[in-house]
Amino acid sequence: MKNYFEGWYFKQQNNECAIALIPAIHTSENSQTASLQIVTDQDAFCIDYAINDVLLCRHRFFVALGNSHFSLGGIHLDICTKDLTAVGTLHFNSLRSPAYDIMGPFRYVPFLECRHSVFSIKHTVCGLLELNGRKIQFDNGDGYIEGDRGYSFPKRYLWSQCTFAEGSLMLSVADIPFLSGTFTGIIGIILYQGHEYRFASYLGARAVSINSGKAVVRQGNWVLTVEQLDGECKLLAAPISGAMTRYIQESISCSVHYRLSRGKEVLFDFISDCASFENEYE
Repeated sequence: MKNYFEGWYFKQQNNECAIALIPAIHTSENSQTASLQIVTDQDAFCIDYAINDVLLCRHRFFVALGNSHFSLGGIHLDICTKDLTAVGTLHFNSLRSPAYDIMGPFRYVPFLECRHSVFSIKHTVCGLLELNGRKIQFDNGDGYIEGDRGYSFPKRYLWSQCTFAEGSLMLSVADIPFLSGTFTGIIGIILYQGHEYRFASYLGARAVSINSGKAVVRQGNWVLTVEQLDGECKLLAAPISGAMTRYIQESISCSVHYRLSRGKEVLFDFISDCASFENEYE
């Protein structure tokens, strides 16, 4: 049985908090299972499912785990376990998809350990979720959807995502095994004032510096800086050879400094207190 995982990351935020829902399927050795991870600013939960409880339709993006389901149109939760009762429905509208695949020509390269997708850079979210009695209301909130598939997460990587009034952005910098060595792979997408900007290794982007909680990337005369300032981390399960046996740290809602410049022109320079950050370079 081939080692494989596939997961989808649904992030929703309002003026007060953020929540990420991560349905996934995973295959390793002779085991096929599924899971749903739910991450808020206060808690993190992981619900396990048998593969028979999964319904997956890729061509129209529909994932069902038990009585809960996820699509580009919205989310419905119906979960009752010993540790978590989660119910509610969210509706998505005005999805903004990337101009083209975030992987660019690398989407055709075989044997990559992980392939990334961005399904919606930004969209509106309306509805109500209730987690263990805590009600989280979204009235024209902001949403973001991405996904990963392959057999393992990169050993070292940094990832950040932020939705703000004038747009949205995502940056991922990672050590990518390739042939007999590794290279620093970069993919990033920015929606700002209706325009899409992209940083990517296949477009000439390179890492100027990467250290604990900060990345500076350059592409021509464009420079993007992403730096985590503070924030609490929650442990999330991540794949190694298809099995969810690795644990990574994510801050779902933390303080991050973002700066985008082109030569001497600064397009934006701000601090968001509702950004998400993962740093596995430590």
